[in-house]
This record gives sequence, structure tokens and C-alpha cells, in this order.
Amino acid sequence: QVQLVESGGGLVRPGGSLRLSCAASGSIFMINTMAWYRQPPGKERELVAADISTGTHAADSVKGRFSMSRDKAKNTAYLQMNNLKPEDTAVYYCNADIVDSAYLVADYWGQGTQVTVSS
Repeated sequence: QVQLVESGGGLVRPGGSLRLSCAASGSIFMINTMAWYRQPPGKERELVAADISTGTHAADSVKGRFSMSRDKAKNTAYLQMNNLKPEDTAVYYCNADIVDSAYLVADYWGQGTQVTVSS
């Protein structure tokens, strides 16, 4: 059983910062890619940042403000969010493409963490 658990969300004022964490646990052989998505109220889920074979990439809407990193030894991904804006308010989800101990590949999602940017 593989699980992704996000943490670090909360309420922050415009211009503030938050750091989200996503820890993968369970019968993991290898993690191929990890990514962060978000779903603003009343809107569809969108890609925020991804760590893939070619490196880490961020969506244009967050470039220069958000940065993604990974600690591969800990199976953990982070999303550092700076200069937050009210339009960044959303539920943030972690996503990972994982090979489990049976060498089966699957796409996993965390439960989501709420980020609210408001004065």
C-alpha cells in the first residue's frame, strides 16, 4: 500500500509564504516523478509544478514565486510558496508516479491540503 500525505497548508496573508510537504510511504521501489497540483474554488485542478526527468518545472502563473524540490532519500517533495496572492487560494494536491515493491507502476494522489491567502 502506497500513500501520499501532504502537510503545511493554512491561512496566510498576501505576500506571505508557506512550505508544503508531501511524504510518500509504503511499499515503494522507486518514485519516477512527483508533482503539485491545485484546485481553486469552483475551478478545475491545474498543474503547479513538476519534477520530471528533465528537471523541475513550474507553471507560468507561479514561476518566480513557487519552487519545488525533492528529498529522494526521504521520498518527500516540497513546494515553497513565496509572495502568495489571493488567487493562489486552493486545495493543493501532491501527485506521484510510483513503482511499488511488486514492480507495478501507478499514479497516486494525496488527500490535499488547503491554502487560503487572505487579509
